[in-house]
Amino acid sequence: MASSSVPKIKNICVFCGSNPGKEKEFLESANHLGRVLAERKIHLVYGGGSLGLMGSVSIAAFLGGSQVLGVVPKALAEGDIIGKTVGEELQVSTMSERLSVMFNHADAFIALPARQILISAATAEQLIDELQSFIPVVDSSMSRLNWSITERRKKLRLDLSLSL
Repeated sequence: MASSSVPKIKNICVFCGSNPGKEKEFLESANHLGRVLAERKIHLVYGGGSLGLMGSVSIAAFLGGSQVLGVVPKALAEGDIIGKTVGEELQVSTMSERLSVMFNHADAFIALPARQILISAATAEQLIDELQSFIPVVDSSMSRLNWSITERRKKLRLDLSLSL
C-alpha cells in the first residue's frame, strides 16, 4: 500500500496592502507571520516594497533568514511608490504579469487582512500547520480548463464594429 504524503510548502505568497491599515493588530499580525515563515524555513513571495503590511511581513521574514522575492511592476519600482523591496526584486511589465509570476513561484497563498478565510487558525503557527496538512479536493472538470494567461489573450478578440 502506497503512502500518501502531503508535499511540504516551501514558498508562500502573501497578498496584503502597502498601507499599515487602521488597526495596529494588522501590522503586528503581518510581522508575526513573517517571523513564523522564517522559523519554518518557508520563503516569501510578495508584491514588493517596504511599506505597510507588505513591508512588515517581508522585513520580518527576511531578518529571520527567509528568502524573499518581491514581484514589482516596473512603473511602481521606477516611481519609488512602494518603498525599497526587501530581498530579491523581480520587475515585471504589468499587474497581470505580476500576479502570474507570484502564482508560479508559490505553493500556497495567504491574504492579510482577509474578510473570508478558507483555512483559518488562531495563530500564524497554526495557520502554517493547517496549510501544510491541507489536502485539496481535485475537481476533474477544473483540470481541463486552460488557465494560461498567454493562451487566453490569444483567444480574446473584441469586436468594436458598430452595426446600424
